[in-house]
Amino acid sequence: MRDDIDRVLRTLDGIILGKTEALRLALCCLLARGHLLIEDLPGVGKTTLANALARCLGLDMRRIQFTSDLLPADIVGNAIFDRERNGFSFHPGPIFAQVVLADEINRASPKTQSALLEAMEERQVTVDGTTHPLPTPFFVIATQNPHQVGTFPLPDSQLDRFLMRIELGFPDRRAERAMLAGPDRRGLVEALKPALSSVQLAALQAAVERVHVSDALRDYLLDLIERTRADHRGGPGLSPRAGLGLQRAAQAWALMDSRALVLPEDVQAVAAAVMAHRLAPAHADARARVEALVRAVAIP
Repeated sequence: MRDDIDRVLRTLDGIILGKTEALRLALCCLLARGHLLIEDLPGVGKTTLANALARCLGLDMRRIQFTSDLLPADIVGNAIFDRERNGFSFHPGPIFAQVVLADEINRASPKTQSALLEAMEERQVTVDGTTHPLPTPFFVIATQNPHQVGTFPLPDSQLDRFLMRIELGFPDRRAERAMLAGPDRRGLVEALKPALSSVQLAALQAAVERVHVSDALRDYLLDLIERTRADHRGGPGLSPRAGLGLQRAAQAWALMDSRALVLPEDVQAVAAAVMAHRLAPAHADARARVEALVRAVAIP
């Protein structure tokens, strides 16, 4: 399994230069069956990373460009009257894909953003009282620019459905030089071949659930969660969903390091990506606050 994971990471490293930690977190998120939010300035490679991930994992991807006039039906689909059948038939929207790229998600209105809530949590959508299951696996990779004119902040209920939020940032000088001297990134992405089959991906995701979590490690997780709830600067603290996500992300991180049990270091490695957007979604110091919380909780 380590060979499969390393092959994916090497492939991604050849596309997104100098961002090894962000790539590891992104892959960790998908192995943990979570949804990923990539927030950063325009032009740093958010959409490129989403496309590269989908191609590396051999998954069908649909892109939805979120705009202020986008409607919920443009995402989930709608029922259209069929004259030949003398009845309504459901026409699925672009959300019916294994990977959905919600590009610039915060440019859509809150009503449109809410169309993703059921899909992200229950892997299904309901239209006119009829429930339609989504493909398996199902991942939402959303991008958003930092809050600008014409954007709508994601509500807490939406943020809590993203297992992780990551940033890319500017590449260092060496990586950017290689980018300038190398081939076009879009061409590299289009030429990518799947580094994993769907069977291999499913096996890795199943293996994540088998990574052992000791009672002492769960106590450490609970100590972290309780500390977020006691720190009122970050709102009400982590939800039970977030706690489950933190454990699952730590299991995936341990698997990526070829270990069959979770260590406190695994929790610490994913803590900022899992916790920051839930505790301080609009604050630039969110990561620093999470790191301070982690330092304040003793390792058992």
